[in-house]
Amino acid sequence: MSQYRGRLAPSPTGYLHLGHAHTFLIAAQRATEAGGTLVVRNEDLDRRRCRAQFVTAMLEDLRWLGIVWQEGPDQGGTFGPYSQSERQSYYREAWQELYHLGLIYPCSCSRRDLALAASAPQDGDDEAIYPGTCRTKTRLLVKDPSDFNWRFRIPEGKTIQFRDGCQGDQRFTAGTDFGDFLIWRKDGVPAYQLAVVVDDHAMKISEVVRGRDLLKSTARQLLLCHALGFARPRFYHCNLVCDDRGVRLAKRHDALSLRRLRENGLMPEEIRTRVLSLGQLRENSPH
Repeated sequence: MSQYRGRLAPSPTGYLHLGHAHTFLIAAQRATEAGGTLVVRNEDLDRRRCRAQFVTAMLEDLRWLGIVWQEGPDQGGTFGPYSQSERQSYYREAWQELYHLGLIYPCSCSRRDLALAASAPQDGDDEAIYPGTCRTKTRLLVKDPSDFNWRFRIPEGKTIQFRDGCQGDQRFTAGTDFGDFLIWRKDGVPAYQLAVVVDDHAMKISEVVRGRDLLKSTARQLLLCHALGFARPRFYHCNLVCDDRGVRLAKRHDALSLRRLRENGLMPEEIRTRVLSLGQLRENSPH
């Protein structure tokens, strides 16, 4: 049996759109061609924006597209639970390990503080480079991450390199391309960077398929993998699907949501054809 394990990791903060369809169809195709396992993970950590109705909708829309998975929140599996809101103990264990290693520190900076201190414009939704305000403060003796934001202390000047299955060789420099990044929020929720690293490791994901906009996040996550002693998965960052103005599709593009397109009578085959016209589905086979 193939050791390939891929995953779909939608966040239920809105309806899936054509951009999601593009990425998820590629992920499903790569798992199928490798004779491997496909996992659906419900990334529902954002308490303010996640809704149960979107969880139901995303599973329905994925099935409607013809995507088949072997593990997920709807059918269980060996490495569950498959909703991040139920995996807090995993994240706390990783936080404790990073804390004991001295690789993280509490940060009391507000969003306004960070906006005023930002030294360079950032790409899209990427996290601004942290100016290091709290980096040298006295280390707190704590047993719980609550009440503070926590940041990973990057190794300044270190080069992070990886070979991406779609985008080719990648190279980022810690301190230049990104700064100390959030791994835990003061509202008690692990940040994206930590949660996906922990879950991909625990679920034995061998290849991460996602959008090209997350290449820089991969560099951050590889630092976390190294710090926690995790094996790094392979990566495949798909090209992005954009609207007529060249703007990357987001959940605000309701007219291109799978739900709206379904309501307008489009069939799954038509969606697949449209996705193929926006970005080639068959880019490279998994290795």
